[in-house]
Amino acid sequence: MFEALTEKLSKVFQGLTGKGKLSEKDVDEALRQVRLALLEADVNFKVVKDFLATVRERSLVAAVLESLSPGQQIVKIVNEELVNILGGSHATLNYSGHTPHIAMLVGLQGSGKTTTAAKLALYLRHSGQSPMLVAADTRRPAAIEQLTVLGKQLNIPVYSEGVSSQPLAICGNAVEAARERAASWLILDTGGRLHIDDELMKELADIKAAVAPGEVLLVVDAMTGQDAVRAAGEFNAKVGLTGLILTKMDGDARGGAALSIKSVTGLPIKFIGVGEKTDALEPFHPERMASRVLGMGDMLTLIEKAEKAFDEKKARELEKKIKTAAFDLEDFLDQLKQLKKMGSLSSLVDMIPGFASISKRLPQAAVDEQQLKRVEAIVLSMTPGERREPAIIDGKRRRRIAQGSGTTIQQVNQLLNQFQEMQKLMRQMASGKKVNFPLRF
Repeated sequence: MFEALTEKLSKVFQGLTGKGKLSEKDVDEALRQVRLALLEADVNFKVVKDFLATVRERSLVAAVLESLSPGQQIVKIVNEELVNILGGSHATLNYSGHTPHIAMLVGLQGSGKTTTAAKLALYLRHSGQSPMLVAADTRRPAAIEQLTVLGKQLNIPVYSEGVSSQPLAICGNAVEAARERAASWLILDTGGRLHIDDELMKELADIKAAVAPGEVLLVVDAMTGQDAVRAAGEFNAKVGLTGLILTKMDGDARGGAALSIKSVTGLPIKFIGVGEKTDALEPFHPERMASRVLGMGDMLTLIEKAEKAFDEKKARELEKKIKTAAFDLEDFLDQLKQLKKMGSLSSLVDMIPGFASISKRLPQAAVDEQQLKRVEAIVLSMTPGERREPAIIDGKRRRRIAQGSGTTIQQVNQLLNQFQEMQKLMRQMASGKKVNFPLRF
């Protein structure tokens, strides 16, 4: 996410923070490079112009230029102005009025609207709500089937009348069905098109008038850049939106849509899609996103992911095992599984302050997703007894494990040797001795 932009901005600000004193010329040169980086990231030209004008005005004051750390002061200003153009503060869903609360999802085909509907329903259930999905995209029969399948997988009810009924009637009937089920949220997956047309807009406007949704959320593909911004403007003008959901943010190395869309449309980004899994939907926090753009990480989101992924009871048991040096490969496998729940390793690395840029200079193995998969395959190929007591794994067992995991005997040996070193370190920690941590899996 924002990889290309973050790398360029980091270089600019390293040059500023490395100087003890800054002149107006230094600031203008840095902002020129920032301007190029933002335009190359496909950020709207007017947004870039207004952003830089504000940053320059705030930077060229004596309190900044004559401070002990002028470079850091300018980075702070840039961060604050980035937060402003991203929306200023976190925009929540509208919970006012009677239940069921209704969220109407609109968008063009290919934006990920149907999958996002399921993701939003899962997010709401995790928040203590009882959501219900509505398959109202009758123009794409596969959308109804897709939503039904997702609903079954997530154990979330889906209201569907097939392709024979009109979307307006489906949505009206779904409201009554939601009341009968005492659903607290109703999520409408409406029809899409390859392009915006009057027929689509009338259909959406009629549904909105009939069911009066508290939220009308446009689902747009972040990777389409300024096309996403233009689509948001048209949908807002013809239907009236309350917010946006940007999908495929994990694949958007530029960031033009995210950095432009709020300033251009005035609409808040409420959620971002950060992966294909149904739990890969995050509430949008402007201050956290600005921090990621500047390569400062996002520890709050990382902590929230960890709290969701890691079982508290297991964590206490693990702590006890580490303190008594009783940690075995069964525990190690369990930790790998819980780590995978948090998302890809590369996405987690981006959330650690300062590590996004450092990781690019590390050997590939240090953040290698495939390496973790190989480690997991090796451990899964062991018997429960071998995981609990790795010392019993002789040459014959190592050959069997390598064959079962699709790896080599050398890779199995490497894992066992490193795990043995880890156990030694844990014994030293348990005894209160000072230790170093040279391990890398």
